[in-house]
Amino acid sequence: MRAFFNSMLGRVFVTLVGGVLASAALTLYFANGERREVIAQLRVMRAAERMEQLTRMLDEVPRETRQQVLNAASRNGLAAEISSIGAMAEADPEFAEALHERLGPGRQVLAWKAGGEDCKAAARDATNVQTSCRIALVTLRDDTSLRIVLQLQRNDRTLGEPFLSLRAKSQLGYFIFFLASLCLLAYAVASLTSKPLQRLAEAATDLGRDIEHPPLPERGPTEVRHAASAFNAMQAQIRKYIKERAQMLAAISHDLQTPLTRMRLRLEKVTDQALRAKLVDDLSAMQGMIRDGLELARSMTAKEVTQRMDFDSILDSVCADAVETGQDVTVEGLTAAFVLTMPNAMRRCLTNLIDNAVKYGAYARITASGDGKDVVVKVRDGGPGIPEDRLEAVFDAFFRLEGSRSRDTGGTGIGLTIARNIAVQHGGTLTLGNHPDGGLVATLQLPCA
Repeated sequence: MRAFFNSMLGRVFVTLVGGVLASAALTLYFANGERREVIAQLRVMRAAERMEQLTRMLDEVPRETRQQVLNAASRNGLAAEISSIGAMAEADPEFAEALHERLGPGRQVLAWKAGGEDCKAAARDATNVQTSCRIALVTLRDDTSLRIVLQLQRNDRTLGEPFLSLRAKSQLGYFIFFLASLCLLAYAVASLTSKPLQRLAEAATDLGRDIEHPPLPERGPTEVRHAASAFNAMQAQIRKYIKERAQMLAAISHDLQTPLTRMRLRLEKVTDQALRAKLVDDLSAMQGMIRDGLELARSMTAKEVTQRMDFDSILDSVCADAVETGQDVTVEGLTAAFVLTMPNAMRRCLTNLIDNAVKYGAYARITASGDGKDVVVKVRDGGPGIPEDRLEAVFDAFFRLEGSRSRDTGGTGIGLTIARNIAVQHGGTLTLGNHPDGGLVATLQLPCA
């Protein structure tokens, strides 16, 4: 799950879903506020309408029967009486104006907002007691003062329902459907956005393993096609440079072999034995450097057929060959895994690690393990180790350390370089580290097949 949210796909997905949900929530918030305001206005309009109806009814009946009409009308949150009232705490000029417009000119209309004890008269017969009401003082046509108390009933469904109403279950269903649709859309958009980058990353990884890997298909949107075209051009240019370098090294090797052979034959005529021995050693070193340089070039360009093989069998074979040559090599553990490998190249990689350990650390102690996903091989020697700031530098071609790893011990400093090149070609890694109890540890990690 963490890998998903750290990926481009996950981040685009979360951004889209979060942005749409935030926009929807903000829209719903403002819409709900607008809805409440409209409902409040409708309540006020209905209250004014009910007061208008009662006032016009009393205008039409004789004075002696008005009390009976008031008694009959005082229900459903409304209470009225022939009375006057002084000023109250909070006047409501907007409601008074709305009521005055309905009743017409020639009347005195006052209105107040009230709550608590002032609303009890209207709440006596109400179905849902509320603490909010409107009180109006209206004059009839004969200048009689009429006091009306009207409760604002919030449960009136003709004016709307609360946010979580009887339709909450259906609203929840709509929300789940909306969220599911949004997630599908966001995932589709995120996949469409991240797939070109993923293909480009895979192509770059394949290029690092195999310079002859087929070009990246140039399809998709214009920007993606341009990126694929630029990547393919870069791959072709790198392939050309490597091919030219390999041809140059091969030509140098071929051209130098003949004069070096002649020099070796002519050295046999040198009478000074000490001088001849030094010259032969220098000549052998030159031939070794040429040979190792060619091996380094081949490790970067030469390709074998990849096979699915038992890694333990390869490791046992390499260790057995080392023991037969007199090297102090032991191996513990099993990987119990198969790997996609180029057999000869993998044997070369393991052989270089063992030779390096024996040459500079007297022995090689190998431990192998596997977790079903990766194969891990650790080769420990008995040498003095390497300074921490040089652990990566030793992988550079022809890099050499001072001290125990001097030219006197042999080698040209490309064994670890070749081993890492092979590990990378197999999609793995090769790292070095100093063991707490002394010695250098080379860790080879490869993916299982």
